[in-house]
Amino acid sequence: MRTEIQQAVTLRLLKGFALFAGEKRITMASSAQRLLAFLALQDRPRTRTYVARTLWPEATTARANANLRSSLWRALRTENRVIDASAHEMALATGICVDLREAVGRAHRLLDRSSSCDDILNWQTRDELSADLLPEWSENEWVLMEQEQYHQLRLYALEAMARRLTAAGRHGEAVAAALAAVRAEPLRESAHRVLIDAHLAAGNRAAAQHQYEQCRRVLLDELGLEPTKSLRHLLSHTALR
Repeated sequence: MRTEIQQAVTLRLLKGFALFAGEKRITMASSAQRLLAFLALQDRPRTRTYVARTLWPEATTARANANLRSSLWRALRTENRVIDASAHEMALATGICVDLREAVGRAHRLLDRSSSCDDILNWQTRDELSADLLPEWSENEWVLMEQEQYHQLRLYALEAMARRLTAAGRHGEAVAAALAAVRAEPLRESAHRVLIDAHLAAGNRAAAQHQYEQCRRVLLDELGLEPTKSLRHLLSHTALR
């Protein structure tokens, strides 16, 4: 397989599909976009048969293979090599920078308690972890599975980021990270908890009480549930009623 890339190529999958060669955005047909995004989400080269069946599951084998050939041809029309393809396998070209892969790497670092993360406790990391994966492509089953996997990972990572920032005394940034987690999943009590913790660490008891009431209201309205005893005890231990 040929792997040379003439320019630095960046593939963005967070917030939507975008492909760049240097600063120039590369225009690509929708079918080629889906092929490129699918290959970017794989951890190894995939056979042509696997790719065709996954991307076109309802088509006949002949039609799926024809669609794959057409999509590959469209993808390879760009000036920069974006896909390495042989007679049997294909993969994203070596050297392409994928924003999702970088975000996943940062998320795992944040979740590793033995890892020092001072260099990634910044707004760029928070922004990446606040973004959805290919939000406009939810009609594709293969995308749905990837979206859910990244969604859960980024929620845990945002909570971990908020806890690290709280421990470092960076309360404003901790609140911002926790708010991103709450916005991504309003029914997630653990997200509300780290936000309440950040407010309490900053000495903002009224803000913590307000967040608790907001959590309680959304859980009751949407699920008919009260917050857990541990969350209620967190507030009672700080003399909040």
